[in-house]
Amino acid sequence: MDMENIQRLIARDLLKIRAVFFRPEEPFTWASGILSPVYCDNRLTLTDVAVRTDVEESLAQVIKTEYPEVEVLMGTSTAGIAHAAITGHLMGLPMGYVRSGAKDHGRQNQIEGRLEPGQKVVVIEDLISTGGSVLEVVQVLRDAGAEVLGIASIFTYGMQKGIDRLAAAGVRNVSLTNFDTIAREAAAAGYIKPEDIQPLIAFRNNPSDSSWMK
Repeated sequence: MDMENIQRLIARDLLKIRAVFFRPEEPFTWASGILSPVYCDNRLTLTDVAVRTDVEESLAQVIKTEYPEVEVLMGTSTAGIAHAAITGHLMGLPMGYVRSGAKDHGRQNQIEGRLEPGQKVVVIEDLISTGGSVLEVVQVLRDAGAEVLGIASIFTYGMQKGIDRLAAAGVRNVSLTNFDTIAREAAAAGYIKPEDIQPLIAFRNNPSDSSWMK
């Protein structure tokens, strides 16, 4: 399956299981403080067997195609862990994950699982908005001596801040689907009205401009 068809498939899957919420009249507040008319909860993919299969098989295909030299998958904590484990199983690859901070007990690990210096790693993330959290994971892996080939994520908003941050860090991201595709598929399926697409794109292009609320 080519990338365009993967993007449409995963967008439809996320909409079908109501993993994407549209609420412009009562915006969601992200952890970063951004007010958003849309919220994507990719954790719901784990509880739908058919959608989970689409996601993991698509991740495996994308990684094989885009990062053929990969030796280890590393999930972000916590949302990327299960996807890294399942995809790693499908691909016959070792996996681990990176904690948001080092443990305060035991071996005080921040990286869980065996990682040798020089190993080629792909980071598995569920969602990318401004890119800050996934880049922290990339830096932890780089500090441990890994060669981070890039990121494979389920969904990206495509926000300019995130694009700029990834570019500045020299990190590539390949997402199974994206904000624009989900907006188009949502309108086509009747989840939103066609005229709702432009305000959603306006939000994505400039989250600090609240004119989309009007």
